Amino acid sequence: MAFGITRDELVQWKSKIQQGEIAFLTHYWMDPRFPGSTSVTKVGAQDIDQLAKWGEQYGLKKQWIDRKESYPHFDLFGEWQEKVLRLEGIEDQYAKFLEKKDRTL
Repeated sequence: MAFGITRDELVQWKSKIQQGEIAFLTHYWMDPRFPGSTSVTKVGAQDIDQLAKWGEQYGLKKQWIDRKESYPHFDLFGEWQEKVLRLEGIEDQYAKFLEKKDRTL
């Protein structure tokens, strides 16, 4: 279950993917498999090869792409998530979900 985003933000993410773009969506999410993480960033694209090529620049592997939904995506947590959001210039999602007063990258 996604928390901290609006329905419109989810619709926009899906729309960008359907238009052939690489799209980013961050939301609150907790999973015992990822202790210490309180959010996830989903980086999606319709074209799996395009998504895999994008992920290579960050050391992400094609086999890590989540394909169980209609919107193939990487799920990024922790350091991966922080690094990608900062390097991609997605400051609004970084600030909303990750920024802490005592943390710097």
